[in-house]
Amino acid sequence: MQIERLFRYDDWANREEAARLREINVPEALRLLGHIIGANWVWVTRIRGESAKMAVWPELAIAACAAELDPLREAWSQILRTVDPASTIEYRNSKGEPWSSPLDEVLMHVVTHGAYHRGQMATRVRESGDTPAYTDLIHATRSRFV
Repeated sequence: MQIERLFRYDDWANREEAARLREINVPEALRLLGHIIGANWVWVTRIRGESAKMAVWPELAIAACAAELDPLREAWSQILRTVDPASTIEYRNSKGEPWSSPLDEVLMHVVTHGAYHRGQMATRVRESGDTPAYTDLIHATRSRFV
């Protein structure tokens, strides 16, 4: 399934970002990586019908960000194996408003949300005078990383 491949890409790209941020100090980029992770957990717990594991904008050190990547990969893998993408989930957004969304739209949102913020991270890293992680999808597929 294509969405599974996109989630493998998203996981790979987040790992590339974490590896790069271990080498450089760009607090704004680290905050964005923490947000990607926090938002992922928010969606995982919404899909599972659980309480949020962490805030959508958590303050995470690089080691904490890296430590969340394996559990996130496992959580998404389990969801993609067991939940019907055509199903609908009911949840409350961060403002407490009730919503209902098709799962396939939520899944696409998660992947594009990560890509959007990794683009912001690249800008922040360049502004600091460093070179950002190379996380383009085409690079990942041409190199057979995903």
